[in-house]
Amino acid sequence: MREQLQHWAHQYHVLDAPSVPDAEYDRAFGALQALEAAHPDLVRPDSPTQRVLGAVLEGLAPVRHALPMLSIHTETDTGASGAQAFDARVRRELGLAESDPPIEYLAEPKFDGLAMSLRYENGRLVQAATRGDGEVGEDVTHNIRTIRQIPQTLPDGVAPLLEVRGEVYMRRAEFDALNERQRAQGGKTFVNPRNAAAGAVRQLDSGITARRPLRFFAYGLGAITPASAGGPVFDTHYALLQALQSWGFPVATQVQIALGAAQLVAFHERMGASRGALPYDIDGVVYKVNSLRLQRDLGFKTREPRWAVAHKYPAQEMRTRVQEIGVQVGRTGKLTPVARLDPVFVGGVTVTNATLHNLFEIRKKQLRVGDGVIVRRAGDVIPEVVSVLPGKRPAYVANFRMPTQCPVCGSAVLREKGEANHRCTGGLFCAAQRKEAILHYAARRAMDIEGLGDKLVDQLVDAGLIRSLPDLYRLDLEPLSALERMAEKSAQNLLTALEKSKQTTLPRFLFGLGLRHVGEATAKDLARHFGTLDAIMNASEELLLQVNDVGPVVAQSLHSFFQQAHNREVVAQLRACGVHWPEAPPAERAPQALAGKTVVLTGTLPTLGRDAAKDLLEAAGAKVTGSVSKKTSYVVAGENAGSKLAQAQELGIAVLDEAGMLALLSSPGAQG
Repeated sequence: MREQLQHWAHQYHVLDAPSVPDAEYDRAFGALQALEAAHPDLVRPDSPTQRVLGAVLEGLAPVRHALPMLSIHTETDTGASGAQAFDARVRRELGLAESDPPIEYLAEPKFDGLAMSLRYENGRLVQAATRGDGEVGEDVTHNIRTIRQIPQTLPDGVAPLLEVRGEVYMRRAEFDALNERQRAQGGKTFVNPRNAAAGAVRQLDSGITARRPLRFFAYGLGAITPASAGGPVFDTHYALLQALQSWGFPVATQVQIALGAAQLVAFHERMGASRGALPYDIDGVVYKVNSLRLQRDLGFKTREPRWAVAHKYPAQEMRTRVQEIGVQVGRTGKLTPVARLDPVFVGGVTVTNATLHNLFEIRKKQLRVGDGVIVRRAGDVIPEVVSVLPGKRPAYVANFRMPTQCPVCGSAVLREKGEANHRCTGGLFCAAQRKEAILHYAARRAMDIEGLGDKLVDQLVDAGLIRSLPDLYRLDLEPLSALERMAEKSAQNLLTALEKSKQTTLPRFLFGLGLRHVGEATAKDLARHFGTLDAIMNASEELLLQVNDVGPVVAQSLHSFFQQAHNREVVAQLRACGVHWPEAPPAERAPQALAGKTVVLTGTLPTLGRDAAKDLLEAAGAKVTGSVSKKTSYVVAGENAGSKLAQAQELGIAVLDEAGMLALLSSPGAQG
């Protein structure tokens, strides 16, 4: 057991590459403690229970700590008994009776990062060292200087010598962004924020560390100039933390004083409930006797202070096995591989599924069905497979392959060049994408169906009233009125908005279809180039590439979309429901009145909204911009026109009101 624990600790502390979850290590460590307690004659000085596990990485200079950086005892009970046992132990050590007042404690989060000691001499940071084995750590001063939260100098008169102890960590969002960058660059991804932080701190090249989003929390002191020689004087640990904060060190805002076991239990429960909302990982809370005098009275045992304990939460990483690999289709059509797992209790819940992100992530991890894996769950984040355990595969298993057809609707699955994700091409037909497709179709810059928001779409789809976009135009007043929070007036307003949306423009309709990579500008370019929807639907990739700003990725996406028979069927049904727009082939189009002109809109027009006016101008060939310059051809000004009107007058640019704009649009051409 000692050899196994030392091996695991070497992988964790020295190689920053853990092979087992923390919970498994803690269980083995607790079992060894129990064995040694039952057989004291077997206890050895080199046992993991008698020392802090760690070592100095080759290439980093060793640093002997002036005061050892010891671990603290860990309670893994998930309920109240962990705090109660600690309080009872402290009271017993201090010889207190039940009738004596409750002990004042300091309660704080237990950060899941890398312990650090910062040595200041005469107010200047001279050395930063990792915990190492508790006696000897690593000199990482060159890297710690890159962390902006750590002061390089202290206010005058703090102390000739001061060692600040704390934790280097990484926020979850910044860790996720780092892993995304690593994936995009084909680099190594990190198991968790703790190991990413540890790996960054223990680099020989500080330039690498500087590019990692590291942060720091202070929580205590090491060596310090004694009060008799001019050092600071503190009565409590809380006062010490306040002083650290006043000197420029970050201190966790959740730190608080707790009286007795009951308030420790309440703190543990409160932090556990808010754990998922924190921007960084914690794996428990720490209780400390607040009085520094009582801390000295309690003292230390071999490797732990008697006046502090860590009360851990349920493990967020556990070991399990992959039964099979399935595929889920998201609201936007993205296909995500999902590992079906032997059930395992992680982070307070039983987990049976975990995301595998994409095919390339599976290949990078060399994951196959039957593998032993480590699964991580942090707060409300979807569980994920973070690593594969070597040597656990039962026999040869073929590599997983992504399906060529969507498992929900049967449409073709496409992975665009340069992208990691596979996607379903049946956007208008696929049930998994139904709600997203409807919301996009109804958006203001698409078909502009007022009143059709996400909550109502959820109701319509969940009630079975809508299965595809054409069903919107088949809705009846009675079933609509029966929906929750939908009175008859609201239902009638929606039907009126749907009827109004039938008269639209080709660019709006194209944009509303939710074609991948086709935004408003590209939809207008397509409509301008081809003139009719049929021409766009039947165009080859070569013809699509002739459109302004349409490249190979957009051309492939468009062509694949309209090659799907069910997508074409949805379009046909929408037309049959009365959705229409003016269109004409390029050869039949009249000359555009404002071709080559630049127009700026400002103020409020009497009858036209800003979007409607912009659509009319762009349909006439104008480029509508937001700023006035010498290249501006016209400024259309309404009520409360501001600085843009003044700029136009100063530059001598023609200014039109709404009537003048409409007259210009109806003319066969426009004079500059």
